[in-house]
Amino acid sequence: MDEELFNHSFFEKLNTVKMSLNMSLNQGLSGSRKSGAKGSSVEFSDFREYMPGDDIRRIDWNAYGRTDKLYIKQFMEEKEGLFRFFVDTSASMEFGEQKKSVMALRLTAALSYIIMNNLDRVFINEMKGEHLINGKGLSGNAAFSHLLKNLERITFKGETHISKCISTCPVPVGGVSIIVSDFMDADGVENAVKYLVSRKQTVVLIQILAREEIDIDYEGTVNILDMETDERVKITMSNAAIKNYQARLDGMKKELLRISRKYGAHFISTVSDEDLVEVLLSDFAGIISRC
Repeated sequence: MDEELFNHSFFEKLNTVKMSLNMSLNQGLSGSRKSGAKGSSVEFSDFREYMPGDDIRRIDWNAYGRTDKLYIKQFMEEKEGLFRFFVDTSASMEFGEQKKSVMALRLTAALSYIIMNNLDRVFINEMKGEHLINGKGLSGNAAFSHLLKNLERITFKGETHISKCISTCPVPVGGVSIIVSDFMDADGVENAVKYLVSRKQTVVLIQILAREEIDIDYEGTVNILDMETDERVKITMSNAAIKNYQARLDGMKKELLRISRKYGAHFISTVSDEDLVEVLLSDFAGIISRC
């Protein structure tokens, strides 16, 4: 990872934004977000009638004086947000002069910084083959350097089957799940999104493509190597072939949009050579907002 990217100026910009996802938080430790659960923080929420076993210190005696009934004060419990990144570590993510893998790691790091700066908890999970390497939850600014070291250790090789990786993962109820991938997966991602939504996750799909995958400038007959299977294919890059490829690429994006709309997920597509801060403040405008 390019250390210069995360300089003082970059962090100053990140400090002006925060995550604003619409989440369902049903678990977690004490934190800065307010959940629908009732607890014992200082912010008043509602009253309910006293029941045997309730803490008598929470009885509202003023209400008792007015109504001759016992009522308990309820307060809004504050909980930390739980954010899970699922990073595609397949070999195809290494493609491009500006590698997709580099943008994936930088974007994951930048979003994690924003999340952790908001006192929420981050889990970095690596998708490898059909298996998931589960990361430990990290929170607080002090843990960010540890998160960067974990990201720098990630290697990109082989294939990744997104739905198989995620659907077998015991994701707790509530939180945000962010899938970072080029989505070059023949099996698709719908089963993964469906599973995460069933676990009451807010789902974000981040597609990263290389500039060379969007703007085709090859001519004549070329040998193409599948980076994940090592299979070689000889094709002729005619205008018809390029148009067919671009139509299939457009079809993949439309399918990801369809899945996102169907399950209420967020979909963002970016290019690996774009400026990271510009991506955060433009492409992610619907997910992060200025403080």
